[in-house]
Amino acid sequence: MDLDMAQVRAFVRTAEELHFGKAAGTLGVSQQALSKRIARLESLLGNQLFERGSSGVRLTPAGERFLPPARQTLAAADAAVAAVTAAGEGRPLRVDVWGHLYAPMRTLAQVAGEAGGLVSGHGRDLPSVTNALLRGDVDAAFGRVHPPLHAGLTHRLVRLEPVDAVVGADHPLADEPSLRPDRLRGSVLWAPGALDRLDFLHRFADRFGIRERAEGVNLGLAHFLGEVAADPRRFALLPADVPLPEVPGLRSVPLVDPTPLYAWSLVWRTGSGHPGLTGLTAACAAEARRSRWLEYDPARDWLPEPPAADHLTRSTAPDRP
Repeated sequence: MDLDMAQVRAFVRTAEELHFGKAAGTLGVSQQALSKRIARLESLLGNQLFERGSSGVRLTPAGERFLPPARQTLAAADAAVAAVTAAGEGRPLRVDVWGHLYAPMRTLAQVAGEAGGLVSGHGRDLPSVTNALLRGDVDAAFGRVHPPLHAGLTHRLVRLEPVDAVVGADHPLADEPSLRPDRLRGSVLWAPGALDRLDFLHRFADRFGIRERAEGVNLGLAHFLGEVAADPRRFALLPADVPLPEVPGLRSVPLVDPTPLYAWSLVWRTGSGHPGLTGLTAACAAEARRSRWLEYDPARDWLPEPPAADHLTRSTAPDRP
């Protein structure tokens, strides 16, 4: 029995989404075409793979049994194609980023020399980059991952970056050498967009009792921080190593007890076979060791989601480089 990879891919994507419309969208085909591929696969296998009803879509027992080896089959097929196309054409690794206001490229720039050729994309947010990865438009992506991450993707934590509060010179806390996050409760958190779409800022505000929140438009870092500097009650959050633009009156104040950490991750499609991915992950791991990117002490630091123990360095040192 010879399997059609397009049919197998249609099945796996639908099994992951449990929604025919969403699966069709990520594959770039019509829902009718997706349904036909799955129907042909079911006919070939002589088994129904999905149950469709008023309560939604779910896998049948046969579908549950077929899913793990189907994923392995796709991964092997993708690796076989990548081994030929990447080696034959010397195609560089296509890496997309999101969270542009936080300058993700400055971190990638520190590993680019060791990782080999990289071509960057122009993702807007995690959902848009997820779709690009699943379609195969990009090979890997870099930014902050938050749940739920699509089942067809793999991610590796690369960097935990301390976060500072940025205020204008007239803010009552502007001259403090450092601040506990809860001391910002009387201030207004200024966000570069709808807060319900900005997971880190939303969770920070909830965790530390920041009730006053306002939303602007992301027209770039200088414009965003210019609006912060113009209002003595506003503050923004930025990873500590993001270079501040030349906006008069800005102050960057470290946050302590606890220090919020912004988690940067590398993400790729499970089973991706591009040879450059191995080099990029190795370069990230090497730089993390050199620059102590993955130090984390739960008694001193705060993360929205506690990280897995893998690749972390437990540190109780009083200062961070």
